[in-house]
Amino acid sequence: MPVAQALPLDDLRVVELGSLLAGPFCGQLLGDFGAEVIKVEDPGAGDPMRQWGREKPYGMSLWWPVVARNKKSVTANLRTEEGQDLVRRLVARADVLVENFRPGTLERWGLAPEQLWEINPRLVVTRVTGFGQTGPYAKRAGYGSIGEAMGGIRYVTGDPDRPPARAGVSLGDSLAATFATLGTLVALHNRGRTGRGQVVDAAIYEAVLALMESLLPEWQVAGYQRERTGATLPNVSPSNAYPTADGEMVLVAANQDSVFGRLTEVMGQTELATDERYATHGARGQHMEELDGLIAAWTSTLDADDLLGRLHEGGVPAGRIFRAKDMFADPHFAARDAIVRLTHPELGEFAMHNVFPRLSETPGSVRHVGPTLGEHNKEIYQGMLGIDDDTMSSLHSAGVI
Repeated sequence: MPVAQALPLDDLRVVELGSLLAGPFCGQLLGDFGAEVIKVEDPGAGDPMRQWGREKPYGMSLWWPVVARNKKSVTANLRTEEGQDLVRRLVARADVLVENFRPGTLERWGLAPEQLWEINPRLVVTRVTGFGQTGPYAKRAGYGSIGEAMGGIRYVTGDPDRPPARAGVSLGDSLAATFATLGTLVALHNRGRTGRGQVVDAAIYEAVLALMESLLPEWQVAGYQRERTGATLPNVSPSNAYPTADGEMVLVAANQDSVFGRLTEVMGQTELATDERYATHGARGQHMEELDGLIAAWTSTLDADDLLGRLHEGGVPAGRIFRAKDMFADPHFAARDAIVRLTHPELGEFAMHNVFPRLSETPGSVRHVGPTLGEHNKEIYQGMLGIDDDTMSSLHSAGVI
């Protein structure tokens, strides 16, 4: 039989506290690359993500199996001394603690980083919140949407004649968790030098701010305020969705000089490349509306398949706007295994996005969908911590687990 390939983080143990997305997505990313992620949930209902994203007629979350993939679930009431003690015993054997409670919550439970370092000085404590661990807003409740607004992306998203829009996904939470994962790996690398852990402080609004390109110097230096521009970016043209003869929309991104030249060749209108209105990046940005009109007039004479074939052959970046059904049917998604299929204990075949980024020698993997509540209590509490049957029974009777 072939030997199972080692996963790059399979020597790490992560204790995941908190709920919803900002902390758990960090745990998911670490688990994707092999870390043993022990998710601690309230013994009542568990993580609310178990109920979020319900889809009829299944009556269960189709999001939970994704965000909790590769994790182990144990239960503990962290508002009790016994539950807090279980966390202390877990972190004594862990490398990372991930949490996304409001600042001060761990401290109130006697689980402050300084107290945990007395148990395990090598522990990395990753804390994901709306506004960070310090500052005048630190103790405010903070959801991803608030961080998106404060970080700047909400203001510039949408059409200019409408109120700011939001992306159709939990962008702020996912960004904060991604940066938290980066910080965790950096802290672990540093631990290899110093032997000591540290706090990774990941705020949602700062994760969004990190995405905002030159927004700050544009205002500070040039007094320029970015505004909502709908489907385009200011002064970047052509880069838009254009209509086709069969009623579809095709994205064309040809704003670089050389690429715009190739587009004009495909269009059979090479004179546009030397027209002073379109010859440079700046000029095309100033004449975006009329240039988009010229391109749309051409694309609307061709069916989408024909248009895309010509653009791709001519070396012009272009593509359809995909929905989920398009991803399942696309040969490139299939060739790169971008979608992985697992078996759900109740729903059968269950598809989700595969692990990213891709590593050539030690890639991550999705081993199983999200666990049932407390599925690993026996394995972790008895197998790892050595708790006996009588104590397990007492903890269960008392509502601790």
